[in-house]
Amino acid sequence: MTASCLVCSEPEVEVFLDLGSTALANKFPSAEDLNRPEPRFPLRVGFCRGCGHVQLVERVPPAAMFTDYLYVSSASDTLRAHFDDLAATLTARHLLGARSAERGGASPRSELPGEDGMGRNAEPARSFGALADGGLVVDIGCNDASLLCCFRDRGARTLGVDPAENLAEFSRETGIERYRGFFGADTAGEIADRWGRAALVTATNTFPHIPDLGGFVAGLDAVLAPGGAFVLEAHYLVDLLDQLAFDTVYHEHVSYWALGPMMRLFEDHGMEIVRAERLPIHHGQLRATVMRRGEGEVDGSVAEVLAAERQLGIDRFDTWRTFAGRVGRLKAEVMDCLGGLKAEGRRLAGYGAPAKGSTLLEFFGVGPGTLDFIADRSPLKQGRYTPGSHIPIVAPARLLEEPSPDHVLLLAWNFEEEILAQQAEFRRRGGRFILPVPIVRIV
Repeated sequence: MTASCLVCSEPEVEVFLDLGSTALANKFPSAEDLNRPEPRFPLRVGFCRGCGHVQLVERVPPAAMFTDYLYVSSASDTLRAHFDDLAATLTARHLLGARSAERGGASPRSELPGEDGMGRNAEPARSFGALADGGLVVDIGCNDASLLCCFRDRGARTLGVDPAENLAEFSRETGIERYRGFFGADTAGEIADRWGRAALVTATNTFPHIPDLGGFVAGLDAVLAPGGAFVLEAHYLVDLLDQLAFDTVYHEHVSYWALGPMMRLFEDHGMEIVRAERLPIHHGQLRATVMRRGEGEVDGSVAEVLAAERQLGIDRFDTWRTFAGRVGRLKAEVMDCLGGLKAEGRRLAGYGAPAKGSTLLEFFGVGPGTLDFIADRSPLKQGRYTPGSHIPIVAPARLLEEPSPDHVLLLAWNFEEEILAQQAEFRRRGGRFILPVPIVRIV
């Protein structure tokens, strides 16, 4: 079965990785749900020979995944710090605080915004265009409003856009206004009419979710003020390849972005990428700044990142066929490790219940017969079960209760440093963590 390309509409997208039929990665069933049929969908990744875009070939309707959503950004200390840094950088770069102050809002910060996402000193304030709006920031897929709180604290007006009804209630105490619904050509006009046009639109870890890319970009054109910018952060295809991060693949992520296909998308709709930055957050991300053609000056970083992509060969199908072979070998290595520990009588558990963990557990065939439980900090997931594999999810304190596990499979491996620090007492007592990606390690 084939599907047309999301970017260029090429009629066939060639499959290179088949992860089987899996449950939706962020639909964590309750105990009652275990008695009901669990929807499963094919999870296959393909390559477009027309534009080089990597994408799912079968797509689940967004309403089935996002109207009730159990992932919250605030569960990670690392991510909260990243959002604070992002807000500081963009507030200075796009003069948001200064514009809010002109309207009588909070005063802009006089100091530099600290370090950027690469751990370097952030640049002095500069603007890519003459922003006409008074500093409205719209965050698409705002989740629990963690990022918007950082913008608000720096004097910007804020609006969140998100379809998840449960997260609207979860984040009510933040006081951040939100539009409850999906963003696109059919809703952007209403947003602009009610709140005004935006100086800045952001989307962190949301852009890969968008199946109607043309409608999304048309919505940006409707909601952005003249000279306004759209800044996205998304898992980066180069890092997915380098780190063998196959578990980043799940039904929410219909696209796996490289800069080349992204440039084509925006250029086809009268916009252009004016800045491209690689970030270390998660397992590696791309941050792109997008403006209407002619409203901003294209930075040299765009050509640099594009040249590096071409040198690595991510625009060639053979690269991805080789990638799929590496994934198959990793599965064998991880299962050999877990099987050997079980044969020795070791107690095994897991840590972290991210969506990526759901993909790994299902594709590897790991269930409650292998892992006694999975610990996770999110209260929204505790008391539930992992999708498809049905392993119980508990609070992290369970790691220190008897009988405690001997080894813990770290499913949220992209937050290794943070989690190992948090679980120092478990490690002091002799507990070990198993890192499954990109190679098997025990620490």
